[in-house]
Amino acid sequence: MRLIGLDPGLRHTGWGVIEASGNRLSYVAAGVLHTSDNASLAARLDELYRQLEQVLDRFAPAEAAVEETFVNKNPSSTLRLGMARGVVLLAPARRGLRVFEYATNLVKKSITGQGHAEKPQVQTMVRRLLPGAEGGADASDALAVAICHAHHAATARAFARAAGDYA
Repeated sequence: MRLIGLDPGLRHTGWGVIEASGNRLSYVAAGVLHTSDNASLAARLDELYRQLEQVLDRFAPAEAAVEETFVNKNPSSTLRLGMARGVVLLAPARRGLRVFEYATNLVKKSITGQGHAEKPQVQTMVRRLLPGAEGGADASDALAVAICHAHHAATARAFARAAGDYA
């Protein structure tokens, strides 16, 4: 199953695509979407949506996973991040994809074993778990979200099958 992980941001939104087959994961692609700092908020959100649509068109994931927002000290920044996150949730949902959300600490714990891992630790583990994975911190964070979802979704499917609820 092809999965996309998304790490939302108004300036930079990381994305990462993986293939999950049983407990085997493989790297497909990753990158970062950028918006223009000097454009209006509406124009930036539109720019983010259009770029994300192109990624979804190109890689055709079956499911999407999005990192939940943490609260910043600056309310204005938190609000703008929330708006970008809304766009990131909307784009795959409009295609009929199931969209899952994961807390930052759960993503980090799923990848490194500790919920308060630093970005370099996450990047190192993503590269170990997905040989050939490329990209900076935003792309690695998005791949980490995809990996987290792959593990949690596989477990949920196994439980559902065992309970007879899985089609």
